[in-house]
Amino acid sequence: MRYALLMHYQEPGDGELSPEIVAEAQRAFDAYAKALEQAGVLHSADVLRPSDGTTTVTRRDGGLRVQDGPFAETKEALAGIFLVDVPDLDAAIGWAEKCPGSQWGVIEIRPVATSFLDGGWTR
Repeated sequence: MRYALLMHYQEPGDGELSPEIVAEAQRAFDAYAKALEQAGVLHSADVLRPSDGTTTVTRRDGGLRVQDGPFAETKEALAGIFLVDVPDLDAAIGWAEKCPGSQWGVIEIRPVATSFLDGGWTR
């Protein structure tokens, strides 16, 4: 079963984190991604840029609307995604528990309903 491990946490301000803390987090995420890969469960991993670089697109009332910045005002932002294929929710919880982002934020585990792989949609 495919699950998206969605990392949500409060974004630090400019200069709020020292280069040493950033380097430590990068090492932790590198080790985590390599462990997922070595276990054969990792499909992809993406760490997102801060939400101030977000652009939102909507089509409402027959018109296109493009806006800078996140659409929703929240304290926590989507910071990254690990897409894994594991036997069940318990296994996904086990991997989410090991995610470095769980130390300072929330890891949302969401089952994947359908996937576009190898030129077609699968469940």
